[in-house]
Parts: sequence; C-alpha cells; structure tokens
Amino acid sequence: MDVSLVIRHKLNELGLEQRDLATAAQVTESYISQLLTGKKAPPAAHRTDIYEKMEAYLKLPSGELSRLAELQRIEELKGKLGNPPTPLFKEVRELILRKCALDKEKQIRAIFEKQPFGELERLITQKLLDIAKGVAKKELESEDWLREVARLSNQDYAQIRVTILEFLETDIFHLSIENCVSFLEPLIESWDIDLETFAIEIVLNNRVVSEHIKKLEFAEKEPEEPVEEELGLKEFLHDTGLSSDATKEEIAFLRKLRFKTKRPTPLYYYRELQNLRDPLHFRMQCFLGNALLGSFRPGIDLPLGKERNGRPEAVGVRPVQPKGE
Repeated sequence: MDVSLVIRHKLNELGLEQRDLATAAQVTESYISQLLTGKKAPPAAHRTDIYEKMEAYLKLPSGELSRLAELQRIEELKGKLGNPPTPLFKEVRELILRKCALDKEKQIRAIFEKQPFGELERLITQKLLDIAKGVAKKELESEDWLREVARLSNQDYAQIRVTILEFLETDIFHLSIENCVSFLEPLIESWDIDLETFAIEIVLNNRVVSEHIKKLEFAEKEPEEPVEEELGLKEFLHDTGLSSDATKEEIAFLRKLRFKTKRPTPLYYYRELQNLRDPLHFRMQCFLGNALLGSFRPGIDLPLGKERNGRPEAVGVRPVQPKGE
C-alpha cells in the first residue's frame, strides 16, 4: 500500500476534500493533487514536517505515512539505479557560472564545457546544493524566513513551502530551473574555488542567512599514530598534590606534549603547568571596550606585587603550588 492510496482512503472516510488537507499541511492544493495522482514522489520523512501535519489531520497513527513513504521511496530508487546521469539544464549551469568569482568564470566555464556534466561541475553543484539545502532545512519552521524567500522568488507562502519540500528531495542530477530560481538564486551571492586544493568559498545572502560565508576545504592528512600516555603524566595525574586543580583544557594540553628520547617526570608536568599559567610567559592583548590598545607588558600595564621565590608576582595571579608547600 502506498502513501497516496492511504491518504485518498482517509479523505473519503472522513468526507474531506484535497483543499482541506492542503490547508492543514500548509501546502498548495496542486501539490496534494500531484502527490495523490503519483505525479510527485512522496518526500523523504526526515526532510519534511508534512507527514506529521497530515497524520494529525487524517487521524492516522503517528509515523504511519512516514513509514509508508520510506518503503515507497526505496522501491522507486531501486528502479533508478541503472539510469545514467544527465547534464544540467542550460539555465542551471548558467546560474552557477554567473555566481562564480569574476576572475575565475572564464576558466571554469571552459572546464564545464569540456564534458556534459564532468567531475568539477558535479563537485561545485553538489556543494552549492548542500549549503542551500542545509539553510532551507534549518529555516523550514520559520514563517518569517519563508515569507522573505517567497518575496525574493515571487511566490506566496504556500507555494514556497511546496517548493522547499521538492528542493530538499532533489539531487544534482535532477536540479531544476525552479529550484535555482527559488533557492540558489536568492541564497547564494557568489562562490570561488582554488583549482589546486579544491577549497571552495561560498558567500551567502546576508539578508536571509545569518552565516554569511561558508568555506569547504579538502586536505590530505597522515593518520595519527596512537601514542601511549607517558608514565610521568600518569603519575602526575595520580598525585593530587600536583594536579588536583588542573582543568580539562590544561590536562588536554599536557597530553599533547611529545618527547623523542627523554622521559618526563611528574615534576616536569607540574612545572609545565606552572609555566602555562604564568602570565609572564605570554604576550597578552589589552582591550578597552572594543578597541585594541596594544600588547600587555607585565609590571607596566598590570602592576606587579611582591617577589615570590625570587620572581615578581603579578597582582591577582595565583601561582600553582603543590599541596603541603
């Protein structure tokens, strides 16, 4: 049994019309009609709130439509796996190129045109789509945000909700002109790519997105070899007289210390902790409100108190002391 059949059955049973269901689900009547006639596939349950609204309105058990939708989508996906990818619509490609940084557009266009839908074009399209989808999914429950995007794309509120549901379902091989007009166009200001490292910077429209810039980088890293914890560190941590007031951040710092031949003692870690806390060992910045005044100079910008063990002690700074000293 598929989703559309269950919905039609409940509508008939309750004596309801498609327009009633559309109002309850906050989508257009046209969308409901296409969903029930199979012209549109049911959206993925984890990407939409439409099933919850429909289940409540049709008095169905919670999760029933979501479960059926996932089963139906799995069956439909099995039939599509063998189909080869098709190139982007010309208008979609032009929009993506138009958003490209001006100094790269000619070079990127030449690469795109070598293949109908080559590796670089797929990579860039996928990243732009991922970012736009992330924004749309995050803001799906925000009526103010939906109305602003609707205004920018010349749609009404119900239409933009339908468009979002369809947009969250699409992939790079089925990206439509409507998807671009509704989301990629208003959400993305520009993008740039480093063709050596493939790092991508995407600038978003700050009128509708709070996070203005997204940076995606691809870096090769050697796998970190597991390092056995130093015996001296274990003993230091076990000795509460040395380490009882050490914070998690300080212990994490001590664990990152590496040694080639010499093996540190507990006293080494204790002194390292003292050095880490001593303000005389670090250059500090002085701020007044939001204005940066310059580097901090112990004894000049902050008065020093009496000497302790032959060294000046900054006022208000408590040096680390082993218990019992």
